[in-house]
Amino acid sequence: MTEQSRDPDGFDRPDPSIARDETLPTLPRAEALGLVFRRMRPEADLPFLFRLYASTREEELAPVPWSAEQKTSFLAQQFQAQHSHYMQHFPQAEWLVIEFDSQPVGRLYLDTRETELRIIDIALMPAQRGRGSGRAILEDVLALAERGGRGVGIHVEQFNPAMRLYQRLGFVKAGETGVYHLMRWDPPGPQ
Repeated sequence: MTEQSRDPDGFDRPDPSIARDETLPTLPRAEALGLVFRRMRPEADLPFLFRLYASTREEELAPVPWSAEQKTSFLAQQFQAQHSHYMQHFPQAEWLVIEFDSQPVGRLYLDTRETELRIIDIALMPAQRGRGSGRAILEDVLALAERGGRGVGIHVEQFNPAMRLYQRLGFVKAGETGVYHLMRWDPPGPQ
């Protein structure tokens, strides 16, 4: 086994003999809660990622008078469009699946930019929500960004209940695109 070093943005960077796929961001608060992060396996993880995506849309689709099959078909189409968009527009992003007790429970997609660590997407299965996992993951992302001298950005639906968490962590509205607010966090300046 070869040694790894840590670069300023907090990602482990192994020596050149190790493939990039073996590097992961360090997320100690989340790991202390038993969460494990691994790279997405595109084909193997798609069924789980679809279930996760569908779980984030359940409340929105509940009043729609469609059959279960129609809702599933609609969600599959929407998931595929989102997944394809992400893969096409963020090819260098970190695509992480979050596990708890060896079971997938969420996803964290990060794109490292010159002045920002962009959260492309973060989602947890319903059983994992409300337990402090999201906050721990976000605090770890903020720490990664701060070590790299970057801010953090994320698009959040205006009525997403997680908006309150983002605001408590110091995110502020930096823009608006349709139903999404661009939320931005910047590291504290010199005091």
